[in-house]
Amino acid sequence: MVKALEPTGQSVVPARRRERTLTVLAVHNRYLWRGGEDQCFDSDVALLRAHGHTVDEYLEDNERVARLGHLRTALRSLWSLETFRKVRARLRARRYDLVSVHNTFPLISPSVYYAAQQAGVPVVQTLHNFRLVCLNALLFRGGRVCEDCVGKALPWPGILHGCYHGRLGSASLALMLLLHRMLGTWDRQIDLHVSLGKYTLARLAEAGVATRPLHRPDFLTSDPGLGTGDGDYGVFAGRLSAEKGVLTVVEAWQRLGARAPRLKLIGDGPLRDCVAQAAASVPALECLGLITNEEVKAHLKRARFLVFPSLCYETCPRIVMEALGSGVPVVAAKVGAAGFMIEHGVTGLHFRSGDSADLAQQIEWLVANPDALAAMRPAARREYLASYSPEQSYSTFQEIVRRAHARHGKPDPWSADDGGDRPPRGS
Repeated sequence: MVKALEPTGQSVVPARRRERTLTVLAVHNRYLWRGGEDQCFDSDVALLRAHGHTVDEYLEDNERVARLGHLRTALRSLWSLETFRKVRARLRARRYDLVSVHNTFPLISPSVYYAAQQAGVPVVQTLHNFRLVCLNALLFRGGRVCEDCVGKALPWPGILHGCYHGRLGSASLALMLLLHRMLGTWDRQIDLHVSLGKYTLARLAEAGVATRPLHRPDFLTSDPGLGTGDGDYGVFAGRLSAEKGVLTVVEAWQRLGARAPRLKLIGDGPLRDCVAQAAASVPALECLGLITNEEVKAHLKRARFLVFPSLCYETCPRIVMEALGSGVPVVAAKVGAAGFMIEHGVTGLHFRSGDSADLAQQIEWLVANPDALAAMRPAARREYLASYSPEQSYSTFQEIVRRAHARHGKPDPWSADDGGDRPPRGS
């Protein structure tokens, strides 16, 4: 258990400790629109550097897709000779202790694993989503959870429904998944599969694509600090889209009518106009639109509760971590990650996914039981400190390195002497 401190929002990435330092190659294909995976990658690199480790980055960016064109991008997703040669050259020029891979799709490709294994460097793959078993990576289609492709060597339902940029894009991605499943890439070339969420890891392990799994929750590089909770409102913060469950929230508040507590709806998305129109008839709903991260945190720290109604399997949603860190109880749909992150009656409440009547009932109970709500605040804060702090994440990283090295028959690097600068591995 991490000792409970109450910082006031400053960065709590730990300072460098007196321990053997490692050299890590961090690999990531950035998305066209910056999202949670990009933020997680940057946070992870910052955490390791704060501990004195040397972290080199091998990056691709999806801005390059437009220049390459769809055909060349599709071929690269199967096997990028450029990635293989460049990564192999790096690993020969300098001695690395670990290759930490986040996203390889579409430009880096699984060839990065082969380059690392050829050089004898342990490989760890962080699983941010369900890409290895689902073409759109969400296990969500047509407004509902969809697992039609799970367990199929060729995810033909995803091709049929055009789940990734139409049928042509879906067929290209499906071919990549089939090829590397046949080659045994996910098992033979990766030493350890790490997931930010327990549910994600469990589903992928069941599907046979995460054979050596380890759970390492995401973390916040800056501790939000315990909030005051003195605002007379709750918060929804997220994309205004069907899969995020915002319509379930609106319907629940319509059901509550005059009994509804104030709720601030933060975010933007394709359902913006629909949500605004519905909110106009419910005085307790207030649409704030898209605001800055700092403004979101300020609203959250004064909130009585957070509503997290996502219909899809989230991995480790940052807004839930922010709420727990601020001591804000979370009323969450019991599906995917939220079911693991929130303990019903302790750090928040669960409701049936997509069930506005059940959500309304849980909100009504929470408002009617202020003592129970108050007791959830310190419990939420303790859960953040125990599970989502940088210290906890770094401790898990050390275990990841131990296991990856053991897989290669290498000694525990944390118990080895740091011999200073080491010679290149050589060709």
